[in-house]
Amino acid sequence: MEDKMLYNVKEVSKCLGINIHLVYALIRKGLLPALKLGSLKVRRASLESFISKYEGMDLSDLDNITELKVID
Repeated sequence: MEDKMLYNVKEVSKCLGINIHLVYALIRKGLLPALKLGSLKVRRASLESFISKYEGMDLSDLDNITELKVID
């Protein structure tokens, strides 16, 4: 992650390795806090908190977040 305070949606998508539509969905569902400052922005601290909070979780269905099941 760059040493920035705020990231736009495109930058968040690059940091997380996901498409921008999923970033918007995370924000819309309230899972990733954002603020509107011209365009949507996510604080670095919020992004780091999101990663820590949802580590080990399966977010493929945002309406049914479950613990990640690893298949051997």
